[in-house]
Amino acid sequence: MTRHGKNSTASAVYSYSERKKDSRQSGYGTLKERLGADSVKPFDCCCLTLQPCKNPMVTPDGYIFEKEAILQYIVDQKKELKRQNDAFEKFVKMEEERKEKAEQETEEERKRKFVAMESTPTHVFAYGESVSKKRKSTNANAGPSNKKDKYDEESLSNMAGDKAKKWNSFWVPELQSTAEVSKMEKPPQKVTNPVTGKPLKFKDMMPVIFTPIDEDAAKTNLIYSMKERYKCPVTGDILTNSSRCAYIKTSQKIVSWNCVEKIIKKDMIDPLTNKKLTDSDVIELQRGGTGFSSTNQTEGKLARPQMELA
Repeated sequence: MTRHGKNSTASAVYSYSERKKDSRQSGYGTLKERLGADSVKPFDCCCLTLQPCKNPMVTPDGYIFEKEAILQYIVDQKKELKRQNDAFEKFVKMEEERKEKAEQETEEERKRKFVAMESTPTHVFAYGESVSKKRKSTNANAGPSNKKDKYDEESLSNMAGDKAKKWNSFWVPELQSTAEVSKMEKPPQKVTNPVTGKPLKFKDMMPVIFTPIDEDAAKTNLIYSMKERYKCPVTGDILTNSSRCAYIKTSQKIVSWNCVEKIIKKDMIDPLTNKKLTDSDVIELQRGGTGFSSTNQTEGKLARPQMELA
């Protein structure tokens, strides 16, 4: 393709570059964006605050949270779930009352029709009037009279009879007579993980102890400004976003995955506490941002309306 090939508009073919350009400008089609390493948090940072953790806690899935942040999140979620459940219970109660009222109105209508049928056994009209009554009303209304028909008055006025108790507004869609009742889905009953959406309990979370590289910097806040902060307490390997890490429940330490495969899995004994381990005692941590698709989700998508080409 020549230098100005993308600017050519005289071609008979709808090129790939033109399709991409029109897709960005028109608002149609799924947008895709390549994410870099800076789009994913480091492995030792909180999933909520995206900052280095001072009191880290880990979930059974390997996600690290700041203790204060996750506690505040759980409290806020419980308040929100309580509010949603109260609104749902109120909605269910209103639905039951509406159904009971509809059943009562249906039953009253059936009774009214039954009484009208029994009172005038021959030639019943829609409003329960016999032929003689219909003729009398027709003759009475034939001459000049200022008396209004009761049925016409009720049908025209929106403040007569049962219509006076109903709120009708042209500007509010919910108050229209043809408006459907909006349905409310049952809210979740448990607090969920903000990353995975799975149920989350604070009692299932475990404290984490990182081994700092510089002990003097760990006593101050200087360690949080360092790019490489922690190491494996067994092998001494520096822990970075590109290295696989594991959490040991018995010692609450973070070790490298090489330590797990070469040392721990041989005897299934914690090298720091000499306690017996099981497979559930070793939790692999979620890795930080590296910019490689084999490690992280490096493509972001935004679903938009699709434009079909003839």
